[in-house]
Amino acid sequence: MKKKVDLVSGNIVKTLMALSLPILGTSFIQMAYSLVDMIWIGKAGSAAVAAVGTAGFFSWFGSSMVMITKTGAEVGVSQSIGKNNEKEKNSYVYSSITLCVVIAIIYGIILIIFRDEFIGFFNLGDSEIIKMSIDYLIVISLGMICAFLNPQFTGIFTASGNSKTPFIINTVGLLMNIILDPLLIFGIGGIKPLGVTGAALATVLSQLIVTIMFIWIFIRNGYNFNLSNKKFIKFKYIKSICILGGPTAIQNCLFTFFSMLIGRIVASAGPVSIAVQKVGSQIESISWMTAGGFASALTAFIGQNYGARRYDRVVKGYVSTIIISSILGIIATLLLIFAGGPIFSVFINEKEAISQGIDYLRILGYSQLFMCLEITTSGAFYGVGRTITPSAIGTIFTGLRVPIAILLFKPELLGINGVWWSISGSSIVKGILLVVLFFFMVIKPLKNKVLCSQVQSV
Repeated sequence: MKKKVDLVSGNIVKTLMALSLPILGTSFIQMAYSLVDMIWIGKAGSAAVAAVGTAGFFSWFGSSMVMITKTGAEVGVSQSIGKNNEKEKNSYVYSSITLCVVIAIIYGIILIIFRDEFIGFFNLGDSEIIKMSIDYLIVISLGMICAFLNPQFTGIFTASGNSKTPFIINTVGLLMNIILDPLLIFGIGGIKPLGVTGAALATVLSQLIVTIMFIWIFIRNGYNFNLSNKKFIKFKYIKSICILGGPTAIQNCLFTFFSMLIGRIVASAGPVSIAVQKVGSQIESISWMTAGGFASALTAFIGQNYGARRYDRVVKGYVSTIIISSILGIIATLLLIFAGGPIFSVFINEKEAISQGIDYLRILGYSQLFMCLEITTSGAFYGVGRTITPSAIGTIFTGLRVPIAILLFKPELLGINGVWWSISGSSIVKGILLVVLFFFMVIKPLKNKVLCSQVQSV
């Protein structure tokens, strides 16, 4: 944005916390959209949850695709600010928004055209669930532009050091979603109950309000959307955005695809297991969304300091954030392992679902610390512009979940719990490996540069 916050001076921990807290709030709000839907939909039974969970994979896939422009903008804008290059920053801003809109339109159209085939991929075997899934998918497809633009604007604001504005705007969206959900799902007064379609409408309308607010603030910050800005939309920067954000987007898209394959395995165990995975992943998202908030702050912080060649602050910023993230991971582990029952019963009251849900949260609980390390370290890699390494590690080991899940799913082995173990085990490996690689690929070389500059100054 035109107004930017300096991240290359001052107390590192205070700077990171001031930047992180609003991002964490924004992450919780984005997660809360799904949680609020799930709480209300859960009251309609496992079939409704299974329908929303199945169609939700494609919303998740869209969130992965927007990482092309979001990550590209975060890295490009933050490093441009660190270099005090205003023209380059504007080019990253306008080029990323343009590309974001184009991708959103194309993706939304594809979802509507091939909706039957996409839902049919899961072999749900229940005509009612299939119909609800398709209805939900159509509505969220119509609002795909807003679903893409909101995280895009959030990334641009954050890269500029302003994380408070996205927090405030997304809070308004959440409040609207909380109000609209029960009204549209169950109906009140003259409003007809719409079930899962109502949940989708509530989310889309809330996201539309958020988009309008972002555009308004965007314009008030000195930007506009008229043709005079086409001079900033250049192939050079679009290419750079794709190079920076492409690996992350590919990783996230493949992550979603692998999750779909695992979802297909889970679907063969029945609608209860589908509901358990959907609700369980939403509960677990509390920790990985929080870690993602720290990662986004770290990307902006490291991006600005790396662009300004403040390598000492890059190293100290990473160490400080990884300590905070580790504490978060340990707390999440304890909660999921020892309080799984009470937490899961908030969403679904069915006895069989709660029993399976406790197992899901316990098994995934063991990996929370390592998952937080993985996500935080990925954000650090993004800040220095090295997006390929975390993307490659994430893709390889997430992909391995599928054959391992198929193997362990066999009744004579672990059954449905084998699927959960394939997810948890891969997260543990990714977390350890990325921290080790970041030390040798980034921290060690940067420390050497700092020592060399100190020697030269003497």
